[in-house]
This record gives sequence, structure tokens and C-alpha cells, in this order.
Amino acid sequence: MKAAVISAPGKVEVATVADPSPGPREVVVAVASCGLCGTDLHILQGEFAPTLPVVPGHEFAGTVVATGSAVTELSEGDRVAVDPSLYCYECHYCRTGRNNLCERWAAIGVTTAGGAAEFAVAPVANCIKLPDHIRTEDAALIEPLSCAVRGYDILRSQQLGTHVLIYGSGTMGLMMLELAKRTGAAGVDVVDINPDRLATAAALGCSTAAASADEIDRPRGWDVVIDATGNQHAIQDALGRVGKGGTFLQFGVADYAASAVIEPYRIYNQEITITGSMAVLHSFERAAELFATGVVDPQVFISDRLPLTEYGAALDRFRAGQGRKIQVLP
Repeated sequence: MKAAVISAPGKVEVATVADPSPGPREVVVAVASCGLCGTDLHILQGEFAPTLPVVPGHEFAGTVVATGSAVTELSEGDRVAVDPSLYCYECHYCRTGRNNLCERWAAIGVTTAGGAAEFAVAPVANCIKLPDHIRTEDAALIEPLSCAVRGYDILRSQQLGTHVLIYGSGTMGLMMLELAKRTGAAGVDVVDINPDRLATAAALGCSTAAASADEIDRPRGWDVVIDATGNQHAIQDALGRVGKGGTFLQFGVADYAASAVIEPYRIYNQEITITGSMAVLHSFERAAELFATGVVDPQVFISDRLPLTEYGAALDRFRAGQGRKIQVLP
């Protein structure tokens, strides 16, 4: 089969690799679409994946074409979205229900072969059947949505009527915007230096869309500030925008070497919470349910669909900040 392969830091190509076969409790999925994410850029930089080569692609959906000998829950022809999370279920964090912090954390498309290929293997437990009204290609959005749902799980203590500031209006920032609108926020402001992406945030109904938080009149700061960029300069600015008693959520994936300065006295004196949200935790199925209700519009969120053979070009577009969600279609 054809697959994108990251063979070394900075090197990616589309190559012919062996067709996968399922284990007893696995299925083979014919991939309909695979979304690109900042994590893919980190893998290309040599981060995240412990060993290369690897077939990337942790956001994907498709049709089951083969089932393992012990699979009874799915049949060939079923359309599914795939949760890429692979946990050991044995370590301290798995035993205490914090599987996304697993000491042996792994993921399809990060540490094992993923969906940037014609076919991908997944545990049957990681597959969610799609309702008839959901297009298979669109369902690759369920994985990033499940990360956003996890982010709001972290923020679950927030009261109704909060004021939210989101840094970044890429796919993840826009998903956080859509969820904020549905979780009782009194206002949701979005900051981004990319005017095209910022225009999408405005079209989706954010309270204010601005190139800088300085343009927004909120002298007391915001109750919730979310970084969806992973950019250390944005993070540094965002930390200073949290109001008294507020919460800063690190949601974007920063480079390993990124750093920011905090003011310990201010955190103490103003009772500021700084927290993070890592990937998916008990949120994929709920994201699938929300997706089925139309919480995000694929026509808005998916800006580019390229053939798998143009995976390298798709990564270049994503790196340059062009479009919103970019997908490759095997």
C-alpha cells in the first residue's frame, strides 16, 4: 500500500509499504481521510515518536475492510472514526484513571503506523461507528474535537457567565470557541495574527476577533485564557491576560524547548490557576456524539483536501499557517 513515511527528522516521503493485517482484537480500516495536526510537525522535527521511521496520521476515519479472529463488535463495511490513544492499562496512571498520562503512552500515527496511508490497523475498542448522516471523510474531525472536549473537562469547574480569551484561530482554537459558546461563556474573544483564520473566528460568532489582546477592552483580564497556538510568545502574553481568580489552560502543543516566565507572587496573590490538557481522556465517544449533533461544521473547518501523494505539500501548507484543517485522502 501507499503511505506517508517520516523516516528521519525533516524527511518525509510517500512510499510503498507492506499492507497491514489485524491482530485478534484489531481491525484494518481503509482510510477515507486523515487530518494533519501540529503533532505531525513535532514528529517531523524528531519529537514525540521514540523511533523512526513511522507512518504519521492520528486523525482519521474510514471503512473496516478486515477484522481479527476475536472481533464481534464490527464487521467489514462498517464506517468508523478511530481514537488513536494506546494505553498500557497497567501503570500507576492508567490504574488511577489518568490514561492520557500513561507511563508507556503510545498512539496510532505517533508511535505506531497511522492513518496517512491507504490502510491502518486499530484496536476494535478504539473504533466508533458512524451514524448514517455523517460523511466518512468529515469524521476525521472527531479526534481533534475529542481533544477539545478533554480541554473543557479540565475547565469543568468554571462557572456560567465567564469571559474567555482564546489565542489562535486554527482548527483547535475554533473548536474551543465553538465549545465555549455552548458551555455558558458570557463572551469569547479570539486573538490571532493570521487575518484569514481570524475572519473564520468572526464568522463563527466570537465576541471580538483581534490581532492583539491590547485591542480588546477588558482591563480586569479574562476568567479563562486558552492558548491554542503552542507559540511561546503567545503563551507569555496569554499568561499576563488572566484576571484575578482566573485560569490559564495550555492547550496548544509547544516545542520541547519553549519556555515562559511566570510571576509566583501574582499567582499566589490573585489565586490564578495554570493547567494543561493532554490529548484525549474518556472524551472520544462524547466528541463523536457532539459531532453527530453538528457542533462543528465540516464545511467551515476543513479547508483543504489533498491526495495522499501530496502529503509533503500538505505539511508545508499547514506549517505556513494556510487554511484551517488540512486533510489528505488516500
